[in-house]
Amino acid sequence: MKFTTTIVLDGNNTGLEVPADIMSALGAEKRIPVVVTLGSHSYRSSVAPYKGRLMISLSAANRSAANVAGGDVVEVEIERDSAPRTVTVPDDLARAFSGEPEAKARFDALSFTNQNRIVLSIESAKTDSTRQRRVEAALAELR
Repeated sequence: MKFTTTIVLDGNNTGLEVPADIMSALGAEKRIPVVVTLGSHSYRSSVAPYKGRLMISLSAANRSAANVAGGDVVEVEIERDSAPRTVTVPDDLARAFSGEPEAKARFDALSFTNQNRIVLSIESAKTDSTRQRRVEAALAELR
């Protein structure tokens, strides 16, 4: 499904408002997983309520990859995303989990979004020492 919209800026949040007719076609759930395509760039997200509107988040990384900015008028293509949402656990976190099975079980029970938050924090570390601290912080959160 395609629609045209203006990229909404709201403080530090940037997103795409989804028209009501598109939402009706997607379904009635509160959060609907979708694949979003802007130009030649596609990414996975969800349509969710935000301040009374139905929005798709548009991160800085996705804005850069799609070469768009807040306030731009863009053509958006979305489709319902039925693929499983899984997170690839980095090797150092997997090694840490091998000695902490309860922390691993808690991690496995987290939603995709929370698993992804933990993994992205570790993977975005610029130094080995920061990465190790983030692995330790993740374990502490999951104990």
